[in-house]
Amino acid sequence: MAYKHGRNTDVLLGSYDISAYLNEATPSMSIDTAETSAFGSSSKTYIVGQNDGTVSLSGMFDGDANAVNAVFESIIDNDLTPAFTIAYDGGVAVGSGCSIGTAKQTSYEVTAPVGDVVSVSGEFQVTGGIRQGVLLNDGTALSATTNGTSVDGVAATTIGATANLHVIANTRSTVSTIKVQHSTDNSTWVDLITFTNIPATTITNESLTAGVLSIRRYLRMQVTLTAGTGSITPIISIARRN
Repeated sequence: MAYKHGRNTDVLLGSYDISAYLNEATPSMSIDTAETSAFGSSSKTYIVGQNDGTVSLSGMFDGDANAVNAVFESIIDNDLTPAFTIAYDGGVAVGSGCSIGTAKQTSYEVTAPVGDVVSVSGEFQVTGGIRQGVLLNDGTALSATTNGTSVDGVAATTIGATANLHVIANTRSTVSTIKVQHSTDNSTWVDLITFTNIPATTITNESLTAGVLSIRRYLRMQVTLTAGTGSITPIISIARRN
């Protein structure tokens, strides 16, 4: 068994990496239950219903542009539903484990104690459920078309897939195309999920579900850059479940 230290956790929210401001991240999964106990039953019985989830984020206040205060305020003020990826398994690295989903922010709190650092906390209601997945890249800035390192899922699966894209920096002068591909043999690749084309110098985020249920054993990212200048920094996470 390999234990993990929490200090290496990375938190991606929308088009921002807010890890440097946080010291705690808690994704929480739950499922509804309905009681089916009948007259004469000596013990209660239940059936399960819908999945649910919440995310709690907390850390230190920073009021600079694009820092944690601006990110939290923008989400709650504009009723956004950002994609999130919480990389608890060693941070942003190819194949690292993570929790992914999309969420509505339900609260934002700034606490200013007389004898301690000003802190922030945000609560999020997940929409569509939390999925456990993996990272397909390590957040390196790219200035050329790139086929990512493959991630071996050990076996094919048949319950679909959901992928999150976070573009946290972009100085490209032209459009970028980002895809998730899958393969049966780690050699011949087929497109699985194609994200919306990313315009020049645009940071963005998106969560998409695969159009098929059958997901092949190997997964990778593909980034295609048209002629131009500059670099783009995408981070892609994927879960083998719709």
